[in-house]
Amino acid sequence: MKNVTLSVEESVLAAVRRYAAEHDSSVNALVRDYLTNLAAHTDRANRARARLRQLSKASNERLGERTWSREQLHDR
Repeated sequence: MKNVTLSVEESVLAAVRRYAAEHDSSVNALVRDYLTNLAAHTDRANRARARLRQLSKASNERLGERTWSREQLHDR
C-alpha cells in the first residue's frame, strides 16, 4: 500500500477528525474508503458504457430518417 501526503485546511482537518472519532474511524480510513469507492464507481461506469456500446453495435435496430428540423422542435 502506498502513502499519500495531502494538504488540507486546518479547520477542515479538525472537522474531519471529529467526524472520524464520532464514527470510530480515522481520517486515513475515511480517505481510503472514499478513494476506494470513487475508483469502484468509475470502474462500474466505464463497464456500463462499454456494455451499452456493445449492445448498440449488436442491435439490428436502426434509427429512421430524420423528418424534423431543430427549428421545428423549438417552434412555439
